[in-house]
Amino acid sequence: MTLGRHPLVAGAVVAGLAALTHAAWAQAPGRPMTAAATAGEAAARFVEDLWPEARAAGVSRATFDSALAGLRPDPKVQALAARQGEFDRPISAYVAGTVSDGRVRQGRALAERWAPVLSGVEQATGVSPAIILAIWAAESGFGSATGGFDTIRSLATLALGESRAAYFRAELIAALRILEEDHIARAALKGSWAGAMGQTQFMPSSFLRHAVDQDGDGRRDIWTSVPDVLGSIGHFFAQSGWKSGLPWGFEARLPAGVDLSVHSRTFAEWRRMGVERADGRPMPGEGLGRLFLPAGIEGPALLLTENWEAIRAYNTSDAYALGIGLLADRIAGGPGLTRPWPAASVLNRDERREVHRRLAAAGLYAGTPDGKFGAQTRDAVRRFQISRGLVADGYADSEVLAALRAGQASR
Repeated sequence: MTLGRHPLVAGAVVAGLAALTHAAWAQAPGRPMTAAATAGEAAARFVEDLWPEARAAGVSRATFDSALAGLRPDPKVQALAARQGEFDRPISAYVAGTVSDGRVRQGRALAERWAPVLSGVEQATGVSPAIILAIWAAESGFGSATGGFDTIRSLATLALGESRAAYFRAELIAALRILEEDHIARAALKGSWAGAMGQTQFMPSSFLRHAVDQDGDGRRDIWTSVPDVLGSIGHFFAQSGWKSGLPWGFEARLPAGVDLSVHSRTFAEWRRMGVERADGRPMPGEGLGRLFLPAGIEGPALLLTENWEAIRAYNTSDAYALGIGLLADRIAGGPGLTRPWPAASVLNRDERREVHRRLAAAGLYAGTPDGKFGAQTRDAVRRFQISRGLVADGYADSEVLAALRAGQASR
C-alpha cells in the first residue's frame, strides 16, 4: 500500500522521504539540535517529548517504557527511506507481476481451504472472497512475507525524518495503543520498514480502525490468525464503501469511432453507444461507469464502477487497483484480459514531470507536478488532446509530450 493519502502500506513507496541522518535523529520535535548530542541523548529527548502525547492517547507508563526502552534509530530504515523513488515501469508489467498463474492457483486453493470463514465475512460485510484473497496475495503473499522490521523502531526512525514526520509520529502513538490493548506482544510487533504490519499490511492507525477479531479469541491478530486477516480486509472494504454484488469493473469492447470526450457515463449510455462487456455478460443495470484506458486507445479498455474506489482506498495507485481487480477475477474463475497490451515505451520520470509542468502552464492541471499520473492527470491530458484534435484517451505518451512542447514553443 502506498503512503499517499491512505494509511495502509506494504510494498508501497514512501515518495519523497529524505535521507535520515544522525543529525536528523538528533533534532527531536521541539528540541534544538546540538553538535554534541549523541544518538542516545537524542533518543532520550525524543522519548521524553513523546510521552505526553502517548499518555493523552491512553498509553500507560509501563507500556510506554517497555516499548521504547533502549530506542535507537534503525540505519536500515534510514537507507531504505533515502532510496525510495518512482519506478519507470509500464502498468502492464505491474499487472503481469500481480496476476501471476501461481497466485491464481494458490488463491483458488485457499478459497476452498478457508471457504467457511470467507463465507462468514461475505455475509457480514458484503465483500466478495475473491477481492479479499487478492488483497491478501498482493500485501503479504498470502501471509508468507509480512516483514521483519521492529515496528516501534521503524516508526520512531521515520518520525525523525524530514518528510512526513508528524504522520509517522502519529502512527507510533497508534502502535503504542496496540500494545496497550494487548493485541500482540512487544517482541512480535513487526512489519515492513515503513511500519505496515501483519498479513494485511495495515499501518497502526488502520489497525485500530479496521482490524477485527474474526476468530473470537479476544484479540485482533493480523499477524498469525488467518480468520482475523480475512475478516479485517473485509471490514476495511465494507467501511470504504464496497457495494455487494457490484463488480469493481470489467473489460469493455469499444466500437470504432466511439466518442471519448466524456469518460464518465451511465451504463445505459455506454450501452446505447455500442459499448459491450468483453466477457459477454450484461452491464450493471444502473450507476455510472468510468472509462479507463491504462495504456491508451491501443490497449485494454476498462469500465470502472464505484467499487474501484474501495480498492483505491486500500492503495491509491491505479496500477495496484487494476492488479487487484484482475487477480480477483482470475481467482473467481474468470478470464484474463482479451485485448493485449501495446508494446510501447512509457515516459520516464522527468518526462512525466514535464507533462505536468506543461499542462499546468496551459491552465489544464492544478495538481503537484510530481510525475505521478492519476485521474486528475488523465482528465487534463484528455482536455489537451481534444483541443489539439488528438484521440482523447487521456493517456500521456511521447505524442502528447511532443504536442505540448510544440504548442508552447510556438507561443
